[in-house]
Amino acid sequence: MRKPDASQVVQAMSFLLSLCLALQVTSGLDGTEFSGGWLTGPLLSMADIGTVIFILAFVLTFLFPRVAAAIGLVSSLLCVPLCCFLVAPIPFAQVFARGHEFKVQPAPGFHWHTWPGIALLVAAFNCYLCVRCFVVADRMPRQRTRLA
Repeated sequence: MRKPDASQVVQAMSFLLSLCLALQVTSGLDGTEFSGGWLTGPLLSMADIGTVIFILAFVLTFLFPRVAAAIGLVSSLLCVPLCCFLVAPIPFAQVFARGHEFKVQPAPGFHWHTWPGIALLVAAFNCYLCVRCFVVADRMPRQRTRLA
């Protein structure tokens, strides 16, 4: 096994940070009415699935970097909707859930919540790293082996 290069280490640390942030954002939401709603329930399930997939992406980063990048991209995109809902509940509901009624009407506009906001920034960084992994890998010259 060869030594991991710098891009693999950055990608793995980014996945680990995303895992920690996803756990922080979803902590305390399981078992509440948030997990049972027709809108919020699927958002929480998507984030939980994305959290588990981050572990797989972290492990595969050192074995199969491109596969890990694809898995990391999917897991980042699975965690984004919950964070968007927590930062901007009314605009999110207006775009994705016409007719959603809030039991307690939140204030309109955007609400800065630290963990979901940071998770959104890290998810954007993850997407950049994952797409960059594909672009850089395609530009690298193919190594050919000679049989003679």
